[in-house]
Amino acid sequence: MSDTADGMDPAVKQTSAELATGVDTDTILKTEGITKRFGGLTAIDDVDFDVEAGELRCLIGPNGAGKSTLLNLITGALSPSEGEVYFRGHDITEMDPHERIRRGLSIKFQVPSVYEDLTVRENVRLPIQRLASGAERDERMADALAAAGLSAKADVAASALSHGEQQQLEIGMAASLDPDLLLLDEPVAGLSVDERAEIAERITQLNEERSIAFVVIEHDTDFVAEIADHVTVLHQGETFREGSIEEIETDPEVQRIYLGGETDA
Repeated sequence: MSDTADGMDPAVKQTSAELATGVDTDTILKTEGITKRFGGLTAIDDVDFDVEAGELRCLIGPNGAGKSTLLNLITGALSPSEGEVYFRGHDITEMDPHERIRRGLSIKFQVPSVYEDLTVRENVRLPIQRLASGAERDERMADALAAAGLSAKADVAASALSHGEQQQLEIGMAASLDPDLLLLDEPVAGLSVDERAEIAERITQLNEERSIAFVVIEHDTDFVAEIADHVTVLHQGETFREGSIEEIETDPEVQRIYLGGETDA
């Protein structure tokens, strides 16, 4: 009998996606040589980027570093000029964004896109009603409201929420899809100190209690220090540094690149 003890035929060759992000690895997301050109501008240049299951990763860098471009390549909003994107054992490079969401990847953009004419509860119901009905739907809605920290405001119109509360609502809505990985694009931009602390609590609770992995784009290094397990610094479309927030904050080269600024790609 040629099969191994775990039932796998040793002659069966694993795909690159399975080797990079499959069941035999802790990595759930990986880009290999990902590159994006806009005419003569190379916004992302041969970037290898990976995220482990349950990790809380922050992606930082000066304006023009290519952070948003990399996020859009991961979500499928942009197609790469070169390279691959692997997620949970699959090559998703050519997949549509909705298919990536179905496979467990979710995103919340910088500007909230809640329906202001609906209540908080009605907003939460929108993504959930595609997944469940009846008692299961109601339970998921209650969980999403709690994840957003807005259970007490369930019947308030979304238009009456503060900007920070709308950010919380969108995070709760994204988390209601039960993603393995949630991407956040500058979730605390323009928020007060108290609102930033509330968002940090939402993210860390979802990470710890639901084992959702996060990639968070953020400029606020104080906020990054509150939440990050690991930090990646992009500069001019390339991976510049990776490490703990302590290592990144004390790196003289990171300090140097933050003295300048360009238009974000």
